[in-house]
Amino acid sequence: MAKLIYATNVSLDGYIEDERGAFDWFPMDDEVFAFHTDLLRSVGTFLYGRRLYEAMAVWETDAALAAQSDLMADFSSAWQAASKVVFSTRLAEVSTADTRIERRFDPAAVAELKATASSDLTIGGADLATQAFKAGLVDECQLFVLPVVVGGGKPGLPTGMRTDFELLDERRFRNGVVHLRYRTLGQ
Repeated sequence: MAKLIYATNVSLDGYIEDERGAFDWFPMDDEVFAFHTDLLRSVGTFLYGRRLYEAMAVWETDAALAAQSDLMADFSSAWQAASKVVFSTRLAEVSTADTRIERRFDPAAVAELKATASSDLTIGGADLATQAFKAGLVDECQLFVLPVVVGGGKPGLPTGMRTDFELLDERRFRNGVVHLRYRTLGQ
């Protein structure tokens, strides 16, 4: 059975977006970017909310991004290789290949997808991830903790519920980013 992994960037105070909805405060560098690419390469399916899908689709729809460097080309290739499922009630059509729209999050359908997948799945978008956490579907949580406090915004982890984790791995990057990999307990 494949794992469902929630992977996200969060500020030191736990937000994925600041109060303006911006996330342009990520201190990305080549080392962190290559690590993100390796994570993507291991995934067979991305489960996205609409906003995250629209932000990520440029890795297929804007060829100029991949042309900027070998690192960007590698990331673009890894992103395009995976299937995508976008959960949205408003998105009319998708702009990328091997992508489908689901109008609602169906825990049973996601559990079936995990059971039949040959590669791990990631889930992205805090609201969508919260639904998966509440349904008990998230097997791992991978956080890229950024050395910045933004003071408010959209929380990166579910609120109003308890989830226990076991630390599996950690990695510190030269730019101050820390990657934390946790297994969800009680699944």
